[in-house]
Amino acid sequence: MRKEYTKEEILKLAEANDVRYVRLQFTDLLGIVKNVEIPVDQLPKALDNRIMFDGSSIQGFVRIEESDMYLAPDRSTWLIFPWDTPQGKVARLICDVNLPDGEPFAGDPRSVLKRVCEKARQMGFSAFNVGPEPEFFLFKLDENGKPTLDLNDEGGYFDWAPVDLGENCRRDIVLALEQMGFQIEASHHEVAPGQHEIDFRYAEAVEAADNLTTFRLVVKTVAREHGLHATFMPKPLYGINGSGMHTHLSLFRDGQNAFYDPEGEMGLSETALHFVAGLLEHARAFTAICNPLVNSYKRLVPGYEAPSYIAWSGKNRSPLVRVPAARGMSTRVEVRSPDPSCNPYLAIASLLAAGLDGIERELEPPPPVNRNIYMMTEAEKEEAGIRSLPSNLNEALDALIRDQVIMDALGDHVLLHFIEAKRIEWNMFRTQVTEWEREQYFTIY
Repeated sequence: MRKEYTKEEILKLAEANDVRYVRLQFTDLLGIVKNVEIPVDQLPKALDNRIMFDGSSIQGFVRIEESDMYLAPDRSTWLIFPWDTPQGKVARLICDVNLPDGEPFAGDPRSVLKRVCEKARQMGFSAFNVGPEPEFFLFKLDENGKPTLDLNDEGGYFDWAPVDLGENCRRDIVLALEQMGFQIEASHHEVAPGQHEIDFRYAEAVEAADNLTTFRLVVKTVAREHGLHATFMPKPLYGINGSGMHTHLSLFRDGQNAFYDPEGEMGLSETALHFVAGLLEHARAFTAICNPLVNSYKRLVPGYEAPSYIAWSGKNRSPLVRVPAARGMSTRVEVRSPDPSCNPYLAIASLLAAGLDGIERELEPPPPVNRNIYMMTEAEKEEAGIRSLPSNLNEALDALIRDQVIMDALGDHVLLHFIEAKRIEWNMFRTQVTEWEREQYFTIY
């Protein structure tokens, strides 16, 4: 749990550390971090929730005639960045977005996640823990500081220097994160050249989403210091594995892991099995949220370790949902489809909503699939009732608007603006004429 600072403690910490500027941070619907930067002498005003901004200028927020919004800092997110700027030290506070009357703004992704977590508490769960595993690529910058498509190494899974030339950059990322309070559990080269993964300790849902937004900022900042460009784009290169963000989930009740039952099937409680069934039930709908880019669906194809089929297992990694071997307090389920381009608040909210629906309706999961699904015939998959994830963003959006549970979790405002933005993205993509098309057809037809 994070420390909840008082206003006086934050002001003293800012003065003692010679903080000159404070970033009031929030995210838009697409998960892009936004911030209002204030000089430190405005920090008391900010801590009283009196900093206002124009919401009409933010993707998916409001129209110009209803644009005034206020930032409400979460004092537990006070953090001083470990790097200096020419102007001095900079700190940040992650904020909720409120309307002028003090009510939470319906289009604030952080508030959406808080609302779904409150439903879990009303169902008797004291905590919802989330452990994400974000992957990313490192590319070289050119002499003008612009990203190239040249990878920084030719390493493979768990390789080390000199093959893994990103090791020093990755180590500095870990050091920066640790200075900011992250508990790093693993750091290694991933399967593809230039691909890396840094795993940090699980946290309760909102804190986990906050950590992901901070993680992406730190990775990009430190990479640039090493002359590299870090990208969380799911599939930046053809022919190699894309970047995923396997997400581990567990619910607790009265301090005990609600997914564990030593007498249950596979050591899992009925609650866990219902939760898995909910994930499978709503998988096609939450894919639009957890895999929000046109490019996301270049990753979700057979042959590159990313799931493309809706099934679960306690043994193999080809299904969508896996149950890792650990039991007791570490019992959890792993959803393998999300990618690191998603809005972490909306993605975690949609996964929790899906699982809670399974618990509420006491859904039963189908039998686990312990075979490699990629080696099964279409007839075998049909017999086992294995459906496919959406094959493109447009198909995923269609699935989303047919799923009342996920729509209710997101709320009307988020749903309307998210779908509008993503339909535009899809239409821009589908009307493009690509170099591949010219190579295939230009001289033949």
